[in-house]
Amino acid sequence: MRVVLDTNVVISAMRSPDGVSAAVLRLALNRKITSLVSVPLSLEYEEKCMEHAAKAGLTIDDAMALFQAIVAVSEKVENHFLWRPSLPDPDDEMVLETAVNGRADAIVSYNHRDFGNVPASLNISVLTPPDVIWRFCND
Repeated sequence: MRVVLDTNVVISAMRSPDGVSAAVLRLALNRKITSLVSVPLSLEYEEKCMEHAAKAGLTIDDAMALFQAIVAVSEKVENHFLWRPSLPDPDDEMVLETAVNGRADAIVSYNHRDFGNVPASLNISVLTPPDVIWRFCND
């Protein structure tokens, strides 16, 4: 499964290492699913990882190591076609652009409503972390 992790999933994994978002992140880190990342999205990951490090009980070095691990295992996507403006939030736009340009099967996010029907019109699912775990365990 080819996925783009919304930043809220990465932050949730940092803050709750035993939670379902962390389980999805472990699937990506272990290359059991293919995580996709673009330059704009990786910059967003880095910013938010640093911003939430203390709240997650991590040092800046630990948060940086996590960020670097995510980028290292992710397939790099170049955004040749920009799909803006399709969504109200520019941060969601970069997730959608990465998904479209990377031929993702799904966007993994806790914010289904933020994406509306746009991903479905492009043949991309929006799944919650529990959805991903369920699909992974049932394939």
